[in-house]
Amino acid sequence: MKYTLLAVLFLLGGCVSSQKPSGEAVRDLAPSGKLRAAINFGNPVLAYKDANGRPSGVSVDLALELGTRLGVPVEIIPFDAAGKVTAAAKSGVWDIAFVAIDPARGQDMEQSPPYVVIEGAYMVRENSNIKSNDEVDRSGNRVVVGRGSAYDLFLTRAIKQAQLVRTDSSAIVVEHFMRENLEVAAGVKQQLEADAKKTPGVRLLPGRFMVINQAMASQKGKTAGAQYVSDFIEEMKASGFVAKALERHSIQGAAVAPKGAAQQ
Repeated sequence: MKYTLLAVLFLLGGCVSSQKPSGEAVRDLAPSGKLRAAINFGNPVLAYKDANGRPSGVSVDLALELGTRLGVPVEIIPFDAAGKVTAAAKSGVWDIAFVAIDPARGQDMEQSPPYVVIEGAYMVRENSNIKSNDEVDRSGNRVVVGRGSAYDLFLTRAIKQAQLVRTDSSAIVVEHFMRENLEVAAGVKQQLEADAKKTPGVRLLPGRFMVINQAMASQKGKTAGAQYVSDFIEEMKASGFVAKALERHSIQGAAVAPKGAAQQ
């Protein structure tokens, strides 16, 4: 189901629009007269549906604010996995999206500086002999990940000895990990922490294996739109908009990204 939302300023508490988009930027970002925003509901750190079933979260807030700046309504295009968002990049079904920064993804879309930083973590069983992140990449270990997720792309490059097992979405990683009696589950730390509370006999390994830098993406080759999005994201961080959104949605385990390029 798609959701068309009016980009009304008061919905988000009155952020002042200081950037005036050029006509070219508006055409790049809203060629149909509305801003079609791909929202991944498979990552609850960034997006979820409220008690009334309405799209909510920091990425939704940013999409609405961008629509306000452009003077167009926002249409939410829902997805249940990040890999599906990126797979649709060339199809023209979305104008902007919210995805983790990765060089593979950058081939098919423009990506802003990060607005939120999330940690990637590992889960094992309570009785597992694996005690640290360094012990995961060993022969015989099977690591389950959400297909096409940021950590799938990262681990595809980083893992040399362990075997990666992919599920259709990140939301079912722990379920698959338990059902198939696999050695390791990988995912967004906050999601794994939430799953651990309702899954007996598991624990998270200390620390993180990667930093996931979440960015706003726009269509490849539309340079005016991409530049406007980059400037917009930097302003949203500097103004406190992103921090307030994280607080408003009671999000823990994520932090506002620092100014500029992605941290490693």
